[in-house]
Amino acid sequence: MENYALHFIVGTLFLLSKFQETVAETVLDSDKQALLDFADNIHLSRRPLNWGVQTSVCKNWTGIGCSEDGSRVISLRLPGIGIHGPIPANTLSRLSALQILSLRSSGINGTFPLDLGNLKNLSFLYLQHNNFWGPLPLEFSLWRNLTIMNLSDNGFNGSIPSSISGLSRLVALNLANNSLSGEVPDLDLPNLQLLNLSYNDLSGSVPRSLQRFPKSVFLGNSESLLDYNISVVLAPPREEHRSRGGRCTGKLSEKALLGIVVACSVLGILGFGFVLLVCILRRKTVDGFPGELVKGNMSPEKAISRGQDASNKLVFFEGCNYAFDLEDLLRASAEVLGKGTFGTAYKAILEDATMVVVKRLKDVNVGKREFEQQMSIIGSIKHENVTELRAYYYSKDEKLMVYDYFSQGSIASLLHGKPGESKTHLDWETRLKIAIGAAKGIARIHTENSGKLVHGNLKSSNIFLNPQQFGCVSDLGLSTIMSALAPPIARAAGYRAPEVTDTRKAAQPCDVYSFGVILLELLTGKSPVHTSNGDEMVHLVRWVHSVVREEWTAEVFDVELLRYPDIDEELVEMLQIAMACVARAAEQRPKMSEVMKMLENVRVKPESRAPGDPEPSSGGV
Repeated sequence: MENYALHFIVGTLFLLSKFQETVAETVLDSDKQALLDFADNIHLSRRPLNWGVQTSVCKNWTGIGCSEDGSRVISLRLPGIGIHGPIPANTLSRLSALQILSLRSSGINGTFPLDLGNLKNLSFLYLQHNNFWGPLPLEFSLWRNLTIMNLSDNGFNGSIPSSISGLSRLVALNLANNSLSGEVPDLDLPNLQLLNLSYNDLSGSVPRSLQRFPKSVFLGNSESLLDYNISVVLAPPREEHRSRGGRCTGKLSEKALLGIVVACSVLGILGFGFVLLVCILRRKTVDGFPGELVKGNMSPEKAISRGQDASNKLVFFEGCNYAFDLEDLLRASAEVLGKGTFGTAYKAILEDATMVVVKRLKDVNVGKREFEQQMSIIGSIKHENVTELRAYYYSKDEKLMVYDYFSQGSIASLLHGKPGESKTHLDWETRLKIAIGAAKGIARIHTENSGKLVHGNLKSSNIFLNPQQFGCVSDLGLSTIMSALAPPIARAAGYRAPEVTDTRKAAQPCDVYSFGVILLELLTGKSPVHTSNGDEMVHLVRWVHSVVREEWTAEVFDVELLRYPDIDEELVEMLQIAMACVARAAEQRPKMSEVMKMLENVRVKPESRAPGDPEPSSGGV
């Protein structure tokens, strides 16, 4: 009876899971059909959409983002693809789970598609720089989740609907450069941080709820809109009163007024000069790249010099579903992640909250054709342990590469900590998975270009954790398009094979050496070049050699790893693999395919346990 009940429960759960999968597939098919209907009824003047009936919506279609379980389409981003005509009715409005809609900078015309009100989950709406006309919808309150709405640079007319005040989550509202008229409604939006109503035909006065915003958000409208804070500047009329026997009036003399005007003018000129000086100095202190700030914006005016070819575009690789252009990328909020051998890496946050890594290359010594050929080789690598190159940009003055962003940071930051932060505890299982994953990635790289491709810049700061928590290799294949490698400095010096120091050229055995150093990092927890207690610089490879030679092998390993029982054999086995990789003679080092197989054979036999964990049960189930 118990077995029957158990089988019944298992069977029921299985059928339920199959039913849920069927429902999910059916819903996704419905979203897919809605998108196909949209594509069939629009006219494109630029690149065609790669939306095919037989291909995966979530994995292959440009501009499409899906939920984590892949059951619904939640974002549609197609900026600048050249749509002509109106948005087809009863198409996008069927994407009931849609959260992000970006169709900006295209050629869309017609009135605002009212059926978009069916998108109850919509949070981000970008329709700016199109040719819409007619009034705005009266019932904006249908979009309760709307956070950002940008309808600027269109031909919308009529009044601003008061229903916008019902969008309690709204953070940014941009209606600039339209033909909106009438008075500005009282938009009591407590979360609103960004507002732009400039260059319309609005009149009347600014309601009290919006008087916290600067006058610039109302420029280009009736002058009456610019009078809302005049009472803050000038004191209200007062009756005469006496103070200490003297007489004071509410009026200022002409001389006093003239003095105030002159003083304000002088202060304004001095302030402008100071700001200009700061900007000039700042430009000179950021490695010659005006947009290179620790935190700020990579605007087109700052990040791209005026002398370069602005007509060049980002080149995306097949299968990439990102949908942004160069202007979006350089206008994004940017944070410097680090400066490395081949350039500076930024984390860029786009308007729809998409995060990517942008690498700005330096010292590229090849022309456009050779550069594009190398990018094509790198971009063709599709492997779970290699960070995929999503796009690149080439011009005379700038070369950019775009990758996915890994939120957990690099192995270097996990092992050694970021400046001002403590390092992350990495157990043996995690370190082993990092090593195996990275080895697989490098072995895959070495098969490309007829087996001649070299990573050329292997170090722990270029290895990340993929979603499965295995090592994932980034920043590959750039040594062949760069000027000769500069003399190694600081921590990066510890990764370079001896022959690189002499020839300044990287080869696959050099990658093997660098990977061996990374294995030693994982085993010891130490940087490849670090200081001892006496502030003496210590080279990790030499230090490990000396310790092993004196037969103090146990002293090599990170003390955190010694907390785990029954892994001694695995630690020694990986140490032997690392020592083979860092052999001084290049011909004595194993190939990466061999290293990968050796690491896959390093298995943790008993289950690793932290001190104090209970022993595994020896009883049967």
